[in-house]
Amino acid sequence: MKIAVLRETAEAENRVAATPETVKKFIALGAELAVEAGAGAGAGISDADYTAAGATVADRAAVISGADLLMGVQAPAAGDLPGIRSGAMLAAIMQPFAAPERIKGYADAGITALSMEFMPRITRAQSMDVLSSQSNLAGYKAVIDAAEAYGRAFPMMMTAAGTISAARAFIMGVGVAGLQAIATARRLGALVSATDVRSATKEQIESLGAKAIFVSDVKGIEGEGSGGYATEMSDEYKAAQAALVSSHIAKQDIVITTALIPGRPAPRLISDAQLRSMRPGSVLVDLAVESGGNIEHSRPGEVVEVHGVKIIGHKNLAGRMASDASALYSRNLYNFINAFWDKDAKTVAFPGDDEIVVGVKLTEGGAVVHERLKAA
Repeated sequence: MKIAVLRETAEAENRVAATPETVKKFIALGAELAVEAGAGAGAGISDADYTAAGATVADRAAVISGADLLMGVQAPAAGDLPGIRSGAMLAAIMQPFAAPERIKGYADAGITALSMEFMPRITRAQSMDVLSSQSNLAGYKAVIDAAEAYGRAFPMMMTAAGTISAARAFIMGVGVAGLQAIATARRLGALVSATDVRSATKEQIESLGAKAIFVSDVKGIEGEGSGGYATEMSDEYKAAQAALVSSHIAKQDIVITTALIPGRPAPRLISDAQLRSMRPGSVLVDLAVESGGNIEHSRPGEVVEVHGVKIIGHKNLAGRMASDASALYSRNLYNFINAFWDKDAKTVAFPGDDEIVVGVKLTEGGAVVHERLKAA
């Protein structure tokens, strides 16, 4: 089986779908690895590193030619895969709801598209979960970016000249990214508080030493959501949360928002009026900026200043730590392929009725097969 590793073409995307470590593992399974020239440059991996690991390095057309499985980070358009054969598989982050025409292009080309961010959040798929691995780094990087932009110290400092108060950090949305943001801000010495619409996260917040800020006695959402995600909040809950946040946010120095709803625009958590209430010099980081944004005025790829506060809207935060992000992402891919590897045939065999396969497979045999996409 030939596996092709693509060089990313998206703007500012420095991650890569395989590292020398995972190349060696794939070859040990019996696969042939071909890596597009320059694929690892942004993550500090040279073509010589891949060659030393046993891969062939060539141009895009040569790498794709005859490949059974193509691996990437951000999914390319079908037209950017010259010579791909019908029936070949492509594993990448697809963002299918944002790019339905690209998914249709895969179906038309006969490509079997495997969307890694659709990995079911079940126990046996934890090591394959790219959203968790990348969100973990994004949560960390959000705090580091906020600290750099803040211009003041995070921890309390007692000196002969007087005491510097600790920064106050508020994390909104306590998934993987939010939990890492809490832990990182705590390690830097900030006084941390956090909130989420899922009541089950209160214990997680407190276990990390942060203060849980929760709406009480109000119906929140129509259930906790599936796969660990939140669902849309009720209007009553939205009003109660807005009032709670407004009173709390005015006292904060750092705010990091991480709230996402799969397949829908990110919920608006912070309004212009709430920004106006914050102290000048405060910093906000919007991790959902590419999905519509949690913060009014946030802009993808920009740092803007509104009412004296900075709003950071960096895109692809995990990609800003390309070496570590690539190491984790490539292991997610390897764990996924290895779980379905046929050792005798030395190829991957995906059972059509497997929960993981059903979860990630978007197209097959010239058609869109994923139920969520067909319903949409």
